[in-house]
Amino acid sequence: MMNTMTTQTTVAIAVPLEAELVERIRAVDPSVTVLYEPDLLPPERYPADHAGDPAFRRTPEQEQRYWDMLNKAQVLYGFPNESPAGLAKIAGSSAHLEWIHAMAAGAGGAVKASGLDAQALQKFKVTTSAGVHALPLAEFAALGILNGFKRSAELAQDQAARNWPEIRTPTRLVNGSHLVVTGLGEIGVETARIARALGMTVSGTKRTVEPLDGIQEVTDNHGLPGLLATADAVVNTLPGTPSTEKLFNRDVFSAMKPGTVFVNVGRGTVVDEEALLEALGNGQVSYACLDVFAVEPLPADSPLWSHPKVMVSPHTSALSAAENRLIAERFCSNLRTFLDGGELPHLVDTVHFY
Repeated sequence: MMNTMTTQTTVAIAVPLEAELVERIRAVDPSVTVLYEPDLLPPERYPADHAGDPAFRRTPEQEQRYWDMLNKAQVLYGFPNESPAGLAKIAGSSAHLEWIHAMAAGAGGAVKASGLDAQALQKFKVTTSAGVHALPLAEFAALGILNGFKRSAELAQDQAARNWPEIRTPTRLVNGSHLVVTGLGEIGVETARIARALGMTVSGTKRTVEPLDGIQEVTDNHGLPGLLATADAVVNTLPGTPSTEKLFNRDVFSAMKPGTVFVNVGRGTVVDEEALLEALGNGQVSYACLDVFAVEPLPADSPLWSHPKVMVSPHTSALSAAENRLIAERFCSNLRTFLDGGELPHLVDTVHFY
């Protein structure tokens, strides 16, 4: 249904957001009414803390006001309470809901976790913030590649031990090396851009195999082992779906040439962690920089915590001080498209949930 300039559209802010960014949303069009009650939203503990302080509690009266506010809206900025349960509740209670914009780039998992059936999910659209996190994730991937090539883990160990090695060990040049990126979407393409600026050549995988500027070879995931034979570094940006579950298994790690640097900024379920540990042990992988894990938080007994060739990042590489602004700007652009009756970008696929 096309929204016109004469139709009033109500947007409710369901998650913490700075007042000046709320005003940017209000400024998109005079036909937009924005419902924003900061006393109903938990305070942020850090920039882009979309869930807010877990100690925050609404009074029964505030809880009623919160849901009354959300149920008036055709559009929600954020999942209610930033949770799958909140999504399930609003889907069942709202008679007006047409579109929810999620804060996450990979919101498909939360939509799946809501337990909503296909019929319920047809009643409204969910867009993600995919692309907003591309630059910080790509910068983190570059950090992982450089750490691996420049032996930063070994340097840190020597520093902690106050050890000045008698024999100096050379580092590897990033320039002239080859990178394989699994998932040449916005994050993967941005990673490739930075890698090329460092002098790397790049190949990668994509669901739809097509030529991409600056990419030597593009294949689908079935062709991944063939790409790995010449890779000096591999960066995974793929989401967690049934088709990517443990894509990086023993066979795939075995297809890598010895000494490959591995970085994961996609989803932890894409990697068989036991197979990764084996690859680290036998030298197929010389260093792993991991921001995501099969189980999060990473269990205390995971050997990845203390592995001398692994960097553990607590799923924070996408965060930046600019995140709220970037998401709000993306939402404003999408809202303009919504009001004009256009096709919203970055819709969650409610079959494959990515």
